[in-house]
Amino acid sequence: MLKTAFASAFLATAAYASAAWLTHDFQVWTAEGARRLEVALRPVATPPVQVQGPSGPPQPLRKLVADGQAVTVLDFVYTRCQTVCLALGSVYQQMQASLQSARQTDAAARRVHLLSISFDSRRDDPQALADYAARLKVDAAIWRLVRVPSPEGLAQLLADFQVVVVASTQGEFEHNAALLVVDTQGRLVRIFDYADHLLALDYARYLAATGAP
Repeated sequence: MLKTAFASAFLATAAYASAAWLTHDFQVWTAEGARRLEVALRPVATPPVQVQGPSGPPQPLRKLVADGQAVTVLDFVYTRCQTVCLALGSVYQQMQASLQSARQTDAAARRVHLLSISFDSRRDDPQALADYAARLKVDAAIWRLVRVPSPEGLAQLLADFQVVVVASTQGEFEHNAALLVVDTQGRLVRIFDYADHLLALDYARYLAATGAP
């Protein structure tokens, strides 16, 4: 009986310790929650990958997001998506409209940019990005669309930002959808659910105004 009691106590202690470690002392209970907490505690530098927009040659992603002036809210999409990316597109249209209005009187709003990165570089060539921008009425002064031409560069970017993309046999993708806030130094500092886009935008404007992470 005593041995059984000790064994039970040991297993309970081990289970508690394991749960505490897996959940960052019980602050999170999901992998996505852990990802968001880790980013908030330890910002992630944008990797040195090349991206390409609807026109012009490839350029470093860091050149877009680490200019020392603007804060960027970015997401990962593919233009043929008929599910969550449609919701993300609608969210970005709302954020674009909000920034267009706020920029008239708010200097911080003028220092917030939106960026959508396609992870389907094979199909999302520059013309596909241009067509997508036209459909969503993208204001190029606020919202930019790019792809990552290099498979190696794309793999590095997805890994560093912990973005999960799984291809299906039908040529579609399953992926985690979120809004990633990158500061003026090109560091990923916060991750928001796309349903909290107003909160993400307010945080980006705050960051643009104060420079505080």
